[in-house]
Amino acid sequence: MNTKLTLTIDKEVIEQAKRYAKKENRSLSNLIENFLKHVTREEKKEKEHDLHPDILALRGSVKVSKDFNYKEELEKALREKYLK
Repeated sequence: MNTKLTLTIDKEVIEQAKRYAKKENRSLSNLIENFLKHVTREEKKEKEHDLHPDILALRGSVKVSKDFNYKEELEKALREKYLK
């Protein structure tokens, strides 16, 4: 469901955004909506450690102990691989 929203934005910013939207064959409303979706998605991703959806789908498929230190194990594996 779409809802109207009133924003107060600098006139020059609005003009630039309108030119950009026209160049991209999109509406200003579409640009703003997609920007807001992106911003809120970024917040969610930060909580999920910025993992790709395919990786997130694997969550729970591997069991590790609570004291497992991913960074430590990664560092160890990289040292073994490159410092031999």
